[in-house]
Amino acid sequence: MLKGLGALGDMAGMMKKAQEMQGKMAQMQEDLANLIVTGESGAGLVKATCTAKGELKGLDIDPSIFNGDDKEVVEDLILAAIKDAQTKASERAQQEMAKLTEDMGLPADMKLPF
Repeated sequence: MLKGLGALGDMAGMMKKAQEMQGKMAQMQEDLANLIVTGESGAGLVKATCTAKGELKGLDIDPSIFNGDDKEVVEDLILAAIKDAQTKASERAQQEMAKLTEDMGLPADMKLPF
């Protein structure tokens, strides 16, 4: 269709690929908002659930850890579970981004969005 246009044909192809990438990036962002990961601490006594974008969605605390004398321990366990969930969310988001760049034929270590 664009043969004989030289650089203009290449530019049109690049624009089309850029639009495809933009659409795939938008879809991936939506998917990350719906992907759920769970972090935990205290051998599972505290569990934090968040999206792959890092948004905290829930907290599950085993009632056995509630003792008035252990307030600081409970607070530490809650923070550790949230940090674990956020770390897992970040790792999952990077995995999904790597899949997207690979599917598009881009280098695996390419950082998107630019």
